[in-house]
Amino acid sequence: MRSKKISFLIVPENTSNVKQVKCSRGFLAVIACFLVIGFAGVGYVFHDYFTLKAMLPSVGALADEVTNQRAQLQLYAQKIRALNSEMETLHGFEKKIRVIANVETPADQDAVFGIGGTLDDDLETLPALSESHANVVRAMHANLEQLEEASIVQKRAFSELHDYLQDQRSLLASTPAVSPTTGWVSSGFGYRISPFTGHREFHRGMDIATRQGTIIVAPADGVVTFAGIKGGLGKAMVIDHGYGKVTRYGHISEWKVQAGKRVKRGDTIALVGNTGRSTAPHLHYEVHVNGIPVNPAKYILD
Repeated sequence: MRSKKISFLIVPENTSNVKQVKCSRGFLAVIACFLVIGFAGVGYVFHDYFTLKAMLPSVGALADEVTNQRAQLQLYAQKIRALNSEMETLHGFEKKIRVIANVETPADQDAVFGIGGTLDDDLETLPALSESHANVVRAMHANLEQLEEASIVQKRAFSELHDYLQDQRSLLASTPAVSPTTGWVSSGFGYRISPFTGHREFHRGMDIATRQGTIIVAPADGVVTFAGIKGGLGKAMVIDHGYGKVTRYGHISEWKVQAGKRVKRGDTIALVGNTGRSTAPHLHYEVHVNGIPVNPAKYILD
């Protein structure tokens, strides 16, 4: 079947030259399709243009939001680095205290801080692409978890060290370290000839000769557990200092504190006298460690 042809007459101003052009229907259909596609393309371009123009404000806002998020990430990264630095400083300070106090460092603490405490490279310079922020956030979470673990270990270490130092401080405060009264030693600790029997006997303390009524002070912190008459010691007093340490005082003339009273080193507890088996005013002073009498001279540091 042959396609039909359509004729066109082209009439110039000079009507004597009339030309006739013949086109097939298929050619005209192709031309029409091209025209439709062209108009559609132009319409699509105009549509995109006006759509993008309308979106420009929201795109600008999105860009600002991304910029703000980036700035926040950088700020958080700086804070994490600062916290990491402070944690390392605290750890170094604690290690110095342990060296001074001669206390070993816990093994779990070495394991945590042995990592080095440095942050990942991702936190040093944040990437420009927003899709890379997810990696940065993950790195931040990892470092925050590490810091949290380190802070828990450090807090426990400081607590243990504090308890140890407090115990040592209490131990030192409870250790007899000063002379309970002024005077001179008339009889020391150990075997001697008894002034009453003339026989060799073991003297469990030391005698400090001084004037009647001289003040007697507590040589360390403790609690008065006895204030009364005790055989040959006459008026006597006993102070429990804890940690197995006890001091005893004999031949006193007057008590200044009663049983149950808590005293501090240097507090006045009694006055020197001449009660009990005594030949002259003096203080009989004993120091017991875990129930065993020891030489009081070793506990007089002043």
